[in-house]
Amino acid sequence: MKHLLICAACLFLGTVAFAQKDSGYGIKAGLNYNANGDYFESVGDAARDPDRNVGFHIGLFGKLEISRLYLRPELVYTKTKSDYDGGDFNMSKLDAPVLLGAKVIGPLHVFAGPSFQYILNTEFDGIDIDDVENDFTVGVNIGAGVNLGKLGVDVRYERGFSNNEAEFINTNITSVGPSRIDTRPDQLIVSLSLKL
Repeated sequence: MKHLLICAACLFLGTVAFAQKDSGYGIKAGLNYNANGDYFESVGDAARDPDRNVGFHIGLFGKLEISRLYLRPELVYTKTKSDYDGGDFNMSKLDAPVLLGAKVIGPLHVFAGPSFQYILNTEFDGIDIDDVENDFTVGVNIGAGVNLGKLGVDVRYERGFSNNEAEFINTNITSVGPSRIDTRPDQLIVSLSLKL
């Protein structure tokens, strides 16, 4: 985790240090709709109970613009909630996406890039889970956004690259829920950002 934070801080400070006209830094926050495992399988259930998998995020971003392209590293605290067999799986993590974007038309832009994640805490129905396969994982972000002056709104899809599971050892937990939970991020993220 120490290396992740050092890399994220270097990217963030490097972006600010080499700032161009529209470059800079800011804060961001928003909502996450999470499915931990298979987002598209959970869409039907979500229509019946839309708030069951809603989480949030808050963080910082830096932005280095070069002509129509930009590099945008972020450092974000994320808290997600997912429903598994009627039980709640909660996860908190640090995300460090490094996005490459392009201006399309006017305020519209598109972006994609890797997201480095460090899992801070996981729990199922109030019971902490310590046996997560990998605390550090890598995923991908793909999305689009609109910038209106210093204010920005973006929508992105995030997916973890590799399988990452939490396993329950205690049989009392597995009798009321799943014995394994896929902790890969698989989510739709809506963010509001403010350039400082």
